[in-house]
Amino acid sequence: MTTDPHPPLRRLGRSGLAVSAVGLGCNNLGRPGAATESQEGSDRVVGAAIDAGITLFDVADTYGSRPGLAEERLGAALGARRDEVVVATKFGMDAGGANGPDFGARGGRRYIVASVEASLRRLGTDRIDLYQFHTPDAATPIEETLRALDDLVRSGKVRYVGHSNRAGWRIAEAELVARELGAERFVSSQSQYNLIDRRAELEVVPACRAYGIGLLPYFPLANGLLTGKYAGGTAPAGSRLTRSRQHLLEVAASPQLKRYAEFAAARGVSEVTVAIGWLLAQEPVSSVIAGATSPEQVRANAATAAWVPGAEDLAELDEIFPTPEPIAAF
Repeated sequence: MTTDPHPPLRRLGRSGLAVSAVGLGCNNLGRPGAATESQEGSDRVVGAAIDAGITLFDVADTYGSRPGLAEERLGAALGARRDEVVVATKFGMDAGGANGPDFGARGGRRYIVASVEASLRRLGTDRIDLYQFHTPDAATPIEETLRALDDLVRSGKVRYVGHSNRAGWRIAEAELVARELGAERFVSSQSQYNLIDRRAELEVVPACRAYGIGLLPYFPLANGLLTGKYAGGTAPAGSRLTRSRQHLLEVAASPQLKRYAEFAAARGVSEVTVAIGWLLAQEPVSSVIAGATSPEQVRANAATAAWVPGAEDLAELDEIFPTPEPIAAF
């Protein structure tokens, strides 16, 4: 275990972009009921993240109590420290008109240009370090999306491009089309990935490995199930699972999570540390996107990168949370 409390820097896939091994998920900025709903609360969390060595800040144009609010909160919180960090935002989901009308073509050139300009204004910056296609647009050819993003990189408004929520075949398609066009390729992929939900290993993980794409897992703590606070299938008052997704409490009461808690206790680390440390040990993972609503959470998340699981640790975790069975080929 390293004595440096700051997360190390890693390359994002095979690109020249370096990011902290633990990033800050900014979906809580401007979220109703959260301590980060206000600008003051957002300032505290963002400042604590930078001080803890976190350099990757992941937001989207749809986050916040209204679309675009989280970007505004992040831009204001960064202020003069903008150049110390990597700002990653996303486009492509329904932004409710925040970027102007999308006409149902959120992967089209017109909407991409409008979206990046709107995000730049809200973030108060002249460039976006990582611009991510949030969800596939099945009606727009990927060629058009890639050419539009390539233009943004050439103009200097965007440094690198990534995508999110894409199946393995879509990742491969985008890679091969970018090569054919001579356009900027996607250097990162965001996908739901954690010890409980390992479905990304069926297609997404192999595709990222094959093409040198950096994987950025979201929901690393499986909606809090890997934190230990739902032990025995009970939820603390006011927790997220008391308001929604109550069916997940059945998972929390499983013998599987009891073994997981014992695994962490035997090594003298928190369950959050194990969840993030395991992800960082997976080859294509560049950084783990972890949300937070308090400086204390931020510092705890940043410190998790200090625990590096050994081969025996990984083998035992595979026993507790088995790899999903591959889909049969015909």
